[in-house]
Amino acid sequence: MNTDTLEKMRKMKFYGMARAFKMSLEAGKAEQFTADQMVSLLIESEWDDRHNRSIERHISNARFRYKAAIEQIIYDQDRSVDRNQILRLAECDFISRNENILITGSTGIGKSFIASAIGHQACLLGYKTMYFNASKLFSQLKMAKGDGTYAKEISRIEKQHLIIIDDFGIQPLDGHNRSALMEIIEDRHAKASLIITAQVPVNMWHEVIGETTIVDAVLDRIVHGAHRIELFGESMRKKKPMVN
Repeated sequence: MNTDTLEKMRKMKFYGMARAFKMSLEAGKAEQFTADQMVSLLIESEWDDRHNRSIERHISNARFRYKAAIEQIIYDQDRSVDRNQILRLAECDFISRNENILITGSTGIGKSFIASAIGHQACLLGYKTMYFNASKLFSQLKMAKGDGTYAKEISRIEKQHLIIIDDFGIQPLDGHNRSALMEIIEDRHAKASLIITAQVPVNMWHEVIGETTIVDAVLDRIVHGAHRIELFGESMRKKKPMVN
């Protein structure tokens, strides 16, 4: 009977429940539980299993640049990284408030790592998150315009609680990219959050985006009220490999 029960659990995809039931049988503890205790054990095990698989899916779908965690962030004084600010942002209340984060600083200073760490924390808390390199994102959307999948791609981005646009401003935007950026920003304004990292200071984004009316619209929607992290100091690559 127990074998049949385990098989039915697996077929119904109650993997956590099946695992807990099998372990209790193998340990000879199944008969020690009352009926309500056994039900509670099985339900808790299934809940935990589904929760953990959901987190794994969120992290896999996010496609972060780095496997970064908040605990791995280095708070060197010369980098001007405020530990209290990072820990507050790691609570991800900014996502529930539909707020943005702007991270600026020179190459190699740790912008991408911090962004990925906050994104990873968002996944742990159940928020749907996606990471994009800015240049690759705009190239991808430009190709989508050509093959008719643009609306689908924009819709996929819109459904995320948090998106990360990394290395923004390395190249000036052309007309197609300005339009795509404006659409992304407009879709998310007061509805969802984004993190943007850039080597270029925010006060120079006019030169990157290029068209005054769009620049003003973009900055008005993402800069006002955004959390700002400005990093200084020498490249972290000199201290630790694979940190941008």
